[in-house]
Amino acid sequence: MSTSESAASAVDPVNAVSPVDVVSPVAGEVVPDTKDWTWVLERPCPECGLDTPRVVREDVAGMVRANAEGWLAVLAGGGDGLGRRPEPGVWSDLEYACHVRDVFRLFLVRLGLMLDRDDPLFPNWDQDETAVAERYGEQVPGVVAGELAEAAEALAAAFERVAGEQWRRTGSRSDGARFTVESFSRYLIHDPVHHLFDVTGERV
Repeated sequence: MSTSESAASAVDPVNAVSPVDVVSPVAGEVVPDTKDWTWVLERPCPECGLDTPRVVREDVAGMVRANAEGWLAVLAGGGDGLGRRPEPGVWSDLEYACHVRDVFRLFLVRLGLMLDRDDPLFPNWDQDETAVAERYGEQVPGVVAGELAEAAEALAAAFERVAGEQWRRTGSRSDGARFTVESFSRYLIHDPVHHLFDVTGERV
C-alpha cells in the first residue's frame, strides 16, 4: 500500500521521492501499488476486516504493539519459506515484514513533524522503489524482527505521549491528502493490520 510510506538506513520524509509513473512490470516483478487508501478512514476494509473509522485514537499504541507481535511470530515461524514469494508479483512474508518495519519508522518521523511544525508537507514515499533498493527479500529475518520490534515500540510510545489539542494538529502529503494526528493514527494502523492479513489470511 502506498500508505504512508529504510531498511537498515534511516527514512528521510522530507526528501523522499514521490511515486514514479507506473510502467509495465517484467515477469515476476511486484506491481506497484498506486491506489489511494485514504478511503479506509471512511468505511471498514472489506478485505482485512478492520473498521478503521471506529478505531479509538488512544488504542492505536496498543494496536501497534499487538501487530508487531504478530509479525514477530511470522518471522520466527517461517523458516526458509520467509523469502519465497507465494506467486509471481506478490511480496514474500519477509518483504512484507520489511515494509511494515519501514512504515513504522516513517510514521514516527511524520508524527514528529506534525507535532513540531505547523501543517508540514511530507512527500509520498515510493515503497516499491525502496523494497528493490533495500533488497527486502535478501534481509536477515532475525535482524528484521529486532528492527521491527524496535520501530513499533518507538511509534507506540510516541502515540502514547500525544495529548489534548495535539490530536488536532495537521500534516499533508504531496498528493493533497491532509490528516490530523487523530486521523493519521487510524490511517497508520490499517497498513500493518492489512499486511498481516495478506500474510496470514486472518481477518481482524
